[in-house]
Amino acid sequence: MAQTQTRYDHPQRQQLSHQVAKTTTAVTLGGSLMVLSGLTLTATIIGLVLATPVLVLFSPVLVPAAITVFSIMVGLVTAGGFGVVASFVFYWMYRYATGEHPVGADQIDRARDKIAHAAHDVKEKAEQYGQGGGGGQQNVKGGQGI
Repeated sequence: MAQTQTRYDHPQRQQLSHQVAKTTTAVTLGGSLMVLSGLTLTATIIGLVLATPVLVLFSPVLVPAAITVFSIMVGLVTAGGFGVVASFVFYWMYRYATGEHPVGADQIDRARDKIAHAAHDVKEKAEQYGQGGGGGQQNVKGGQGI
């Protein structure tokens, strides 16, 4: 039995017209994009050349106005951000106070316990020192008497 071969059996043997069509399409697309980028660059340069004298004439008005608008926008965005954070903190504190166990409550509880234990240890050390249990001055390093 004879097997018939198609052009798909050997991808290396593409027809010359296929390769020419691919190359022509790539060159046409690439050239078109290069022309568009050149036109855009030219329009930008012409716009800057025409707008520069106007900007120089109006710069005593435009620069302070731009700074003012920028400052107002930064202030509004900052105030809004602080408002969102504050409302979230109040919501979190409400949930923590009502016992709903919000995210991070375990860490807060552990930190509170550590601080309470450290305060208790400091109180005990101060009582011992105040009662003369240390025999005069003590060298204290890292919370431990030496």
